[in-house]
Amino acid sequence: MEFWIIFTKLLLLVYIATLAVQTNISNISWVVLAFLVYFCVNITLYICKNNNLKRVLHVLSIGITTAAYLVVDPLFSLLLPISMVELSAGFIGKKVTLLLISLLPILYMDEALQPIYGLVAVLSFMMFAVTSIYGDKLVKNEAQIDRMRKKLQQLTKQINENTEYIRQSEYTFKLEERNRISQEIHDKIGHSMTGALFQMEAAKRLLETDQRKATELLQNAINISKEGIENIRLTLKNMKPPTEQVGIHRLKLLFDDFNAKQQFKTVLTHEGNLDLIAPIQWKIIHENVTEALTNAMKYSRANQVSVDLKVLNKIIRVEVKDNGSGSETIKKGLGIIGMEERTATVNGKVIVDSSDGFSVTTLLPIVT
Repeated sequence: MEFWIIFTKLLLLVYIATLAVQTNISNISWVVLAFLVYFCVNITLYICKNNNLKRVLHVLSIGITTAAYLVVDPLFSLLLPISMVELSAGFIGKKVTLLLISLLPILYMDEALQPIYGLVAVLSFMMFAVTSIYGDKLVKNEAQIDRMRKKLQQLTKQINENTEYIRQSEYTFKLEERNRISQEIHDKIGHSMTGALFQMEAAKRLLETDQRKATELLQNAINISKEGIENIRLTLKNMKPPTEQVGIHRLKLLFDDFNAKQQFKTVLTHEGNLDLIAPIQWKIIHENVTEALTNAMKYSRANQVSVDLKVLNKIIRVEVKDNGSGSETIKKGLGIIGMEERTATVNGKVIVDSSDGFSVTTLLPIVT
């Protein structure tokens, strides 16, 4: 804003100096002096950062202009409007009042000078008003950009922390599972195999001296081995999660539960090789679909929601779409933001569209 004000003052100074030289050559030294003093004061004004000192310099500039108008050349009065508007803007908020204040000196001027003074006052006011509005918007935009930058930094930090947390959690879960399996093998299978080994060693020693006893010990070893094999089978069975807790079956259970509790219909379709979807991706898909269904129930006013799961060559695409009215603008609440953050942890992306109903599409890369 200050650039345009300085530019306006320079144009006025050039205009005044040109006319003054043409009409009053004998007084040229005073014109130059007034020009230099006014120029120095205004340069100091825009260099200074203290608001109180700026106001003093504004008053001094108006005083120099008035003295030049009275003593040197009446054309110096053309510099009054812009200085008066600048000074008054620090105390008065209404733009019309600023214009009226800049027009006050016209009452005390010669009639010949009044039209050009009025024109300069109006143009100076318009320039100041436009640059003020532009400056205010610029400040607001910069403040908004700063807030968005801080928010982006916070989100980036959260994503990094979540990524690190997921890695640490996966590592911890693996260690705990390895420890559990090791302890279970030691407690059940290890003891069984050790008992069977002892029985067979004893049978080997008694094979030549007491065949009946050796046979009995071998039978005990066989029974113990069978028990150990059964323990191995049960351990492996317990390690494997039930089918209804894995992948598409878990989604189907979610839909069955949703259809039983809600008024509108939900449809699930899937296509492609579902075995390519990693467990962590299934978790994200399930949570995103649950969040999207909940949002549809609360806000969409729809009577049907469809979920389409496709495994393509490079990506996994999951679209949750309702047949509601949609909306012109999309306001991202905590639910959608949470979906985006969850998906970003595996380098995925969430696309939201409200042009035809409301749809949330989750895109996940296929891990090879």
